[in-house]
Amino acid sequence: MKQLNFLLIFSFGLATVMFTLENTAPTTVHFLPGLSATMPLAALLLVVGGVGATAAWVFAVWTGVVRKVEAIQNQSDYDAQQVRIQELENDLQRYRATVDAQLGLLPAAGQSSAQPRPDDSGSVIVEDADAVPS
Repeated sequence: MKQLNFLLIFSFGLATVMFTLENTAPTTVHFLPGLSATMPLAALLLVVGGVGATAAWVFAVWTGVVRKVEAIQNQSDYDAQQVRIQELENDLQRYRATVDAQLGLLPAAGQSSAQPRPDDSGSVIVEDADAVPS
């Protein structure tokens, strides 16, 4: 990739040099109304290329600064989320311990509150102690 970048930059630079050698005629540049300058086209190209390169560099630096600020903000958000996750995990462990302790106080799941009793014919009738008599 570095070779490709070098090849592109070298080609662009060589094309610029060839263009400026062929176009050395004086050119008048009007900056503002009443403000103008006459300079060779080669010098104009160098000035404009320098201004463009400087603008690109400033934009790259600004983009890097913005990314760095966003990364710092994202890191603080990430740290806050990690603290909140840890708090929630602690709460979950505490709730599980509470539920386990309460489950231990409940009657065993296999036991029934139904009481068997024999009837007059000798068969066994099961009555549910919790059932409402009709």
